[in-house]
Amino acid sequence: MLEQLKNILFEYTGIENLKIDENTNLKNDLGLNSLDLANLACEVEDEFDIEIPDIALKDIKTVGDVISFIENAV
Repeated sequence: MLEQLKNILFEYTGIENLKIDENTNLKNDLGLNSLDLANLACEVEDEFDIEIPDIALKDIKTVGDVISFIENAV
């Protein structure tokens, strides 16, 4: 799942040499703003066939948070 998420993040950010792990902060490390996070959520929803409610986005801060959400949603 981490590899799939890394691919989405690489495609979305365009940053190829970025080291991403579960502790990577979406805002501080990747520079994503709230609009970016909403768009990223759409990509994740499509990739993993889940729905991420807008209210859940406020609690998603790291790559690990995204993975936990996906695991709990599936």
